[in-house]
Amino acid sequence: MNEQGKILLTYEGQQIELPVYASALGPAVIDIRTLAQQLGLFTYDPGFLATASCQSAITFIDGDAGLLYYRGYPIEQLAEHSDFMEVCYLLLNGELPTAQEKKTFETSIRRHTMVHDQLHNFFKGFRRDAHPMAVMVGVVGALSAFYYDALKITNAEHRAISATRLLAKVPTIAAMCYRYNKGLPFMYPRNDLSYAANFLYMMFATPCEEYVPNPVLVRAFDRILTLHADHEQNASTSTVRLAGSSGANPFACIAAGIAALWGPAHGGANEAVLKQLEEIGDVSQVGKYIARAKDKNDSFRLMGFGHRIYKHMDPRAGVMRRTCHEVLTELGLHNDPLFKLALELERIALEDEYFITKKLYPNVDFYSGIVLRALGIPTSMFTAVFAMGRTVGWITQWNEMISDPQQKIGRPRQLYVGPVQRDWVPLEARDH
Repeated sequence: MNEQGKILLTYEGQQIELPVYASALGPAVIDIRTLAQQLGLFTYDPGFLATASCQSAITFIDGDAGLLYYRGYPIEQLAEHSDFMEVCYLLLNGELPTAQEKKTFETSIRRHTMVHDQLHNFFKGFRRDAHPMAVMVGVVGALSAFYYDALKITNAEHRAISATRLLAKVPTIAAMCYRYNKGLPFMYPRNDLSYAANFLYMMFATPCEEYVPNPVLVRAFDRILTLHADHEQNASTSTVRLAGSSGANPFACIAAGIAALWGPAHGGANEAVLKQLEEIGDVSQVGKYIARAKDKNDSFRLMGFGHRIYKHMDPRAGVMRRTCHEVLTELGLHNDPLFKLALELERIALEDEYFITKKLYPNVDFYSGIVLRALGIPTSMFTAVFAMGRTVGWITQWNEMISDPQQKIGRPRQLYVGPVQRDWVPLEARDH
């Protein structure tokens, strides 16, 4: 870390210096690790919104400027020119691959797409109507019971093997969740298909007839995975790092990330967009809901507009918007009532002064939900698809954390506001 200065802190007559370290991009950070030792103080930051929990060289976000970089590359360039496998290689290794490196990497992933046959029995223990994320948490966490030959986390080769297995098997498991829910036979992966095409095959093919992937739909799905591959130290990524800091195996850590992603405040945004579109129901009702969104006394808010991090246009949204229109054109769905409704909301948000002033632009979740529905993926599977795309980010962040000599087991502090010390009183003497 590059020290660029010091902060002078005075408390109750005692003065200390805290080093300030420069970031390659974004705000500098104050190193407070000695604060408790020197002054007996902790910092207070609910949600860790102003706290850097680690140093990382993977992803950079500038919400005010609307920037998202993977290893320094703007997301728009990667989504336009790369495919998901190339992005996975970049995140895991820090550099874009050569043609031969990409070929070798893809071959390695394809050779691990099958899951242990005994794992199929796990599904029989779940109800058919169980939420796919409930099944994902259980089955991904159980992988360590089947692939325990490479779980030494201090061994870089073992970590690479586990990363390959997770990238290869999570799509298979996600598709199996859908098939089990529908009462359909599991479709074994096809190694002649691309990563995205193989997932769509496992989701929608039948043993009765040949399945031919539509290249426009495959490319759209591939972009969805790319746009969701990593997003800095969000709730699920921080969960993966915290679980991993204890020395837990990578499968358990990714299962923890899936559990965190399942929360509606994190991974359920695109599902919420579709549910709200269904609630609005028809283009004729848009004006009423827009008026409600503008009414400061109404708690209603339009889902899929604005972003907690991005105070400008979500850099992923532009790519997803073009992809959305490509898919709707390919499938002839521009006249579908729900899609017409979505397009009308989009038009208003991009033209209405209220939305422009408040920077309530359509975000990536608005478009990705529409695309996923057009692809035939049910809303219950949206978060599972999100988890599939984010797995590479989680495993990359986990690997970086394990490799960082400065990392310790996570142990956040607290501001205690409960009772002070009091003595135990016998039951018969207690009088409330």
